[in-house]
Amino acid sequence: MFHDSVFIVLITTSTNARYRSIIIQTTLFGGILLFLHLIFFDMTKQEKDQIIALIQQEVVPATGCTEPVAVALAVAKAKETLGAMPKQIQLFLSANILKNAMGVGIPGTGMFGLPIAIALGALIGKSEYELNVLKDTTPEAVEQAKQYIKEQRIQIEQKKDTEEKLYIEVRVHNGDDNAKVIIAQEHNHFAFISKNGEVLLDQKAKTVSAKSGNQVKLNLRKVYDFATTTPVLELSFILKAVELNSNAAAVGLKKNSGHALGHTILHQPKKKFFGQRSIFAKILAATSSACDARMAGEMVPVMSNSGSGNQGIAATMPVVVYAKERRKTKEELVRALILSHLTVIYIKQSFGRLSPLCGCVVAATGSACGLTYLMDGTYEQIAFAVKNMIANITGMICDGAKPSCSLKVATGASTAILSSMLAIENKAVSSVEGIITDDVDQCILNMNAIGTKGMSHTDELVLDMMTHK
Repeated sequence: MFHDSVFIVLITTSTNARYRSIIIQTTLFGGILLFLHLIFFDMTKQEKDQIIALIQQEVVPATGCTEPVAVALAVAKAKETLGAMPKQIQLFLSANILKNAMGVGIPGTGMFGLPIAIALGALIGKSEYELNVLKDTTPEAVEQAKQYIKEQRIQIEQKKDTEEKLYIEVRVHNGDDNAKVIIAQEHNHFAFISKNGEVLLDQKAKTVSAKSGNQVKLNLRKVYDFATTTPVLELSFILKAVELNSNAAAVGLKKNSGHALGHTILHQPKKKFFGQRSIFAKILAATSSACDARMAGEMVPVMSNSGSGNQGIAATMPVVVYAKERRKTKEELVRALILSHLTVIYIKQSFGRLSPLCGCVVAATGSACGLTYLMDGTYEQIAFAVKNMIANITGMICDGAKPSCSLKVATGASTAILSSMLAIENKAVSSVEGIITDDVDQCILNMNAIGTKGMSHTDELVLDMMTHK
């Protein structure tokens, strides 16, 4: 009698469709085992709260490419610490920062590269804005910044004696006064601040920032369970990513920003490769247009992920377009977006902020999970989609932030669609093929190893090519 009662409670009180279907299809004994699993192995409220805090920390608005913006943020902080407009600015930057800041448009300027971002950071930047540090840019400020550059007040060098991939050191001078600011590990993490030799802040010795010190350890199963079982009202904040990134896509399409890839996909002026109204075309167009707007320097904020606007776009737009075209509910959209963005955060936990591997590989893997979920995929099928992604585009190099990043995010989005289509048919790259193993989390670690250890000399080679054209 007790066993029968437990079985009925499981059927009538479970709010998750995945658990309901499993319960209904299992024997009484299997239902009891699942009940025990939920009691003893489900996430605690504290752990869920930590994950929500982690997402809110990593998924934040940013205006402009995050590398030059982070440099501008460091300069703004150095000026504020100095207490006066610097007469000279010296910068020592890691290779990855240099690579990602050389060829990208700076919002509101019509210009590319670091000097204009640095000058604006000194002139109008406010560190309280963090990654929106340049949002007060005006035409008048741009003209002043051009003059500041012309007066040769800015000196930029590569910081060669650091192992940090993300490292920005700014030294500013005005008469006898000087200040020093270091951003490291995260785009908005101040690791060191001093004025006239007096240390005001020193967190250089920490291996992780204070913000990320309490990160919960994730795996794909935990990501999936969190996304599909947490009360949806607690996750609805992710809809801000829909608003910002959809607006960026609309701006990119309207203005034909950058390489105008989205416009080309939708109109296909010469040859018709696929229908204008296909979901495939709409996903590629929306994703690439948002990236084109951002890389061309349009003054539009996007929702970033793990310090990258392009990652935020690639993790958002394929899911948004598919959900809209298939008339999915708001709850389904929210859960798919959380699954996508949290998968990216999980992969980046061991990957690091910057690497030789293009970030769209990671972000598109997240969107493949979200797409598979929206296709009513199970956890096992979502794991298949991840394996298909890793087997396909692992190894795509990062050769800096620039307008042609729209081509790469389109490649990532198209691969996410193909990976999800296969996964939903229970088709996945097997463990006898390449770097794929039976364990999906080990597959992710394999991709990370290739993107860090395996491509360790790629940054140096790419940067050398970029600086010796």
